[in-house]
Amino acid sequence: LVSLFMSDLLVGLVVMPPAMLNQLYGRWVLRGDLCSLWASFDVMCCSASILNLCVISLDRYLLITSPLRYKLRMTPCRALGLVLFAWALAALASFLPI
Repeated sequence: LVSLFMSDLLVGLVVMPPAMLNQLYGRWVLRGDLCSLWASFDVMCCSASILNLCVISLDRYLLITSPLRYKLRMTPCRALGLVLFAWALAALASFLPI
């Protein structure tokens, strides 16, 4: 849940202010090289948010389908690995193209 909070917070703090400026002025008002960086952060934060929701859903599914084996399956190390995998996949999908 903390990872989902962080991705949504980054959307609100990093992605939304330039998007609001873009909407207000009808054009990109910041430096040109920031446009591709902003777009990459936009894709990364939104993808991380979606992937974090998928990880949370997987976690809840494992808990519901096998509650007695859940603690053995979902160790803190595995949970951290899933969160890091979600962020790494989001970062690769967004920053690799630029």
